[in-house]
Amino acid sequence: MHYDTTKLIRMAKQMADFFRNQPDRPAAQAVAAHINDNWAPVMRRDFVALIRSGAEADPIVREAADLVRLPATDVA
Repeated sequence: MHYDTTKLIRMAKQMADFFRNQPDRPAAQAVAAHINDNWAPVMRRDFVALIRSGAEADPIVREAADLVRLPATDVA
């Protein structure tokens, strides 16, 4: 991992808390869009790896992880 793992989960949870009550689109989609648009590829990769490895996370964060774009070199 390249980033403090607890920080990635914490940042995603803060986004989930913000978008949870926004009426314009589902929160998980909004969180994923923000991550895709603003996080470096290595951050996105590490975040998805954390979620896939079973890290404790908000349900919205877990759902958003499925929508995060991974760097092309990491796609299996």
